[in-house]
Amino acid sequence: MLTDTTIGSPRRPDGFAGRHPRHTHDDRICTPALFTRLVRLEAGPERDAVRDELVRAWLPMAHRIAGRFRNRGETVEDLNQVAAVGLIKAVDRFDPTRGAFESYAVPTITGEVKRHFRDRMWALRVPRRVQELRNQVRVARRELSQRPGAPEPSTSEIAAHTGLTEEEVTAGLGALESFSTLSLDATPGDGGTSSLGDVLGAADSSYDVVVDREAAKLELRRLPERERAVLYMRFFEDMTQSRIADKLGISQMHVSRIISRSCAHVRHEALK
Repeated sequence: MLTDTTIGSPRRPDGFAGRHPRHTHDDRICTPALFTRLVRLEAGPERDAVRDELVRAWLPMAHRIAGRFRNRGETVEDLNQVAAVGLIKAVDRFDPTRGAFESYAVPTITGEVKRHFRDRMWALRVPRRVQELRNQVRVARRELSQRPGAPEPSTSEIAAHTGLTEEEVTAGLGALESFSTLSLDATPGDGGTSSLGDVLGAADSSYDVVVDREAAKLELRRLPERERAVLYMRFFEDMTQSRIADKLGISQMHVSRIISRSCAHVRHEALK
């Protein structure tokens, strides 16, 4: 895991050791020159040293951005780690001719943290649109519940407050529970001893037979009449290949080839 110690001890860009003030950016005066130097250097130890110095200078800002996302189910250490990754990306991609680094780095780092929550923190994979609905519903519920003694807002009240439809609010409410899942060993909460796993249904193998039969039905109808007759006698009337051969006046070997060829054709077409 990337930490302050792996990047290096916090050090001012002017070479003096010491921690940065929490809410000041004295390094703004010095880092533009470092960024200009960074983009001119070829890959190698010197460029790596300048890059590390820039990351150390702006790491406190990255940690402050990470702090905005506390109490959302992720540890502060991991949030700092993700923000540091975003900072490194910002340093690597920044063009000093385009303006101030902070204006570029803040949305880059914030976006990295938000992607972490979107891609890593959901126990169930939820479409991005539903995640956005969840955030709108969560904020609306908090705003509507701030009044003293206010009851839990209804779906219609949330819809009116947000401008969403009730269907969208329902989807957002459902997504509120998608950050975590229950273990199959958990009890349903009715005081019984059975687990959730005990009450879940199992897949019925007969469904596979139905699916296979329906997939093959159309292709069987497309076979020539004699091939259909051979397959019917073999698989539905349970006749041997010899009996089929005698009935049709052909050899048993010919019957075998018809069965093999017809089955292979139906299988190939059904699996397309």
